Order: sequence, then structure tokens, then C-alpha cells
Amino acid sequence: MKFVDEATIEVTAGKGGNGCVSFRREKFVPKGGPDGGDGGDGGSVYIEGDDSLNTMIDYRYTRRFRAESGEAGRGRNCSGKSGSDLVLPVPLGTTVLDESSGEILGDIREAGERLLVAQGGFHGLGNTRYKSSINRAPRQSSPGSEGESRQLKLELKVLADVGLLGLPNAGKSTLIRAVSAATPKVADYPFTTLIPNLGVVKVDAYRSFVVADIPGLIEGASEGAGLGIRFLKHLTRNRVLLHLVDVAPLDGSDPGQAACAVIRELEAFSPTLARRPRWLVLNKTDLVDEATLSACRDRVVAALNWSGPVYSVSAVAGRGTERLCGDLMTYLEEQQARFRDDAEAAETERLAQEQMQQEARERIAALQAARAQARQALGSESDVGDDDDVVVEYRH
Repeated sequence: MKFVDEATIEVTAGKGGNGCVSFRREKFVPKGGPDGGDGGDGGSVYIEGDDSLNTMIDYRYTRRFRAESGEAGRGRNCSGKSGSDLVLPVPLGTTVLDESSGEILGDIREAGERLLVAQGGFHGLGNTRYKSSINRAPRQSSPGSEGESRQLKLELKVLADVGLLGLPNAGKSTLIRAVSAATPKVADYPFTTLIPNLGVVKVDAYRSFVVADIPGLIEGASEGAGLGIRFLKHLTRNRVLLHLVDVAPLDGSDPGQAACAVIRELEAFSPTLARRPRWLVLNKTDLVDEATLSACRDRVVAALNWSGPVYSVSAVAGRGTERLCGDLMTYLEEQQARFRDDAEAAETERLAQEQMQQEARERIAALQAARAQARQALGSESDVGDDDDVVVEYRH
């Protein structure tokens, strides 16, 4: 299956059916009076969450959707049939925006949750509705109203509690394989992870959380280098970020400088996201001795001016992962309890989520505009090289 996390579609609700002008014609019933029925209502368009979907591929090629229109009314006071509603299934974590105004119409987070995006037209009235004591033979009716039409942008952001952040080959995919049942591709070269991967970490009976692994960042990602910043938006829903640092990089680079490069790209993408709770995780500790690890930890902490939690793990050997997952579970439960009991904290979190997503959209739009200008300057209208059209295999 292909992984597509954005789509632009056009939805049109059904038109209401017209009212009918008719008079009763029956033997032995002179001057039977008006009997024109009303039209049927037009069908509306809904977006519905479906937990069996994980990609927007269905909306990549089919982009226009129209609900059924209502039928016209008939004689003998028969109303027209109402049009059927059109329900479009989307993955959980989909944000629905109005393309023209940028307004956020809703956020689909639960299976079966529905969002009305285009209201169907109202039915027209038959001439029966217009009869009165002074107008016993009305010859007027009303047409059905047009249904709403909208250009919608669908943005998928995976629903996860914990997000993994780091350079390529920092061991993110290895860590998610070690702590969950997910099996993302792992290899000894950069960019083996091309799409987000999700894994469920089961700490204890009835205690679990979801972790998301996104493609690695490199210096210049905010300007489009590597896989760019396309997938960073998937971290905006996470409660806490794990910043993985390779303590034994193959190229001999300084782990402290590498960690700083990731933070710079994160800040360039979204300052609000860069201020989210973040834990530092030193990975591949099985490749160095204790003295080297201690010196590396000191350099990374000093380079980042770090004052938060620091963990040392070996994902491939499973060393230190149990304590890390246990502490994450405890932290997430505390956060959930705080948001449940403190309405002000919950509102602050909601506003932070909206701010991060707005910053993400603005940054990605600016990058797309810069690329379009660069292509125009080169005299090419080709989209080759634009990662918005990248479609890669979903290996989750």
C-alpha cells in the first residue's frame, strides 16, 4: 500500500428537489384544489473516521465527490425522495480544512466520528403550501436550494503519544522494534525510514502507549535537504519527544554538534514544537565503554545546555529500554490525569496543538512556494524533485 498524508478534494452536496404545481383531478370531486408535493432534501457530505485506514491514497486520484440530489415533488401531495448522504472515510488523525479560507473545520480522532463538511440543499415547496382562504388555486411553487460546495484539504497526522526525533541512523527504527511489535526496515545506511511507523508499547496489563518513528532529519532539512521537513508535522500530536543521539556515529562526527543540528531544524520548522517536552536518549551505548559514554554524555548535555531527563540505552541489545518505557508510561498517565482534572491545562494544550499545526502548515507552504519559484527560474514546470508528490511504500 502507498502512504499519502495529504489530499485536496472537492465536495458538493446534493440539490434540493423542486416543489410541484398540481391540482386534484378526480371524478365527482370538482375544484379539488392544489395537491402538489414538496421536493426531497439534497444529500449532505460527511467525513468519517475509519480505524482500518492509514493513508489518503483513495483521495489522490479521485478528487471530486457529489452527494445525491433530492427528487422533485409529485401530485397527490407526494413528496420527492431525499438524496442519500455521502460519507467519505478517512484515517484517524485527519484534520479537515477549507482550502479557500484556511479555516479548520474539524479534527477526526475516533472511529465513527463524523464531521459535516457540505450541507445538502433544502427541498422546494409544492403549491399545496401556498393555499389560503384568499388563494384557493395557487400556481406557485419554490425550487430546491443548491447544496454547499467546498474545496477541502485533508491532512493526516499520525496519532501517537511519543515521537522519535534524530538524525538518520540514530537508531530510531531499531528502538521502536525493540520496544514494540512494529517491524520497520533497519539497515546500515541513512534514510532506511521513508515514512512514519507506529508501534504500540505494552508496559503492563492495560498500560500501553503508541510511539511514532519518522524519517531522520539532516542539517538543512528546513530548506528541503534530505527528505525535508514533510514528516515533522506528524510530531505535533505527541505528548513527549524522544531525541535520540548516536554516541558512536560511523562518520566520527561530534554527537553534541549533531544533536544541536536537529534542534535547529526543529526550531526552524515550528518554535512551539521545539518547546514541547523532550527527553534526551543516548543510543548505541553497547559500542562504547563507560568512560567514553560519560564523556559523550557531558559533551551533548553541554552543547544543548540540557537540563531535562537523560537516558542511556542500547536499542539493539535491549539495554535500558525497560526503564525508559516505564518512565514514559508514568509520565503520560500523569499528563492525562492533569488534563482531565485541570480544564485550564487542557485548554492550554489544545491551543498549543493548534499553534504547532498552524506553524507547520505555514512552514511547509513557504517551502513549497520557494521550490515553485526555483523551478520557474530554471524554466521548468516539472514537479520532479518535489517531495509533495513522493509516494512511498507503507511498511508499517
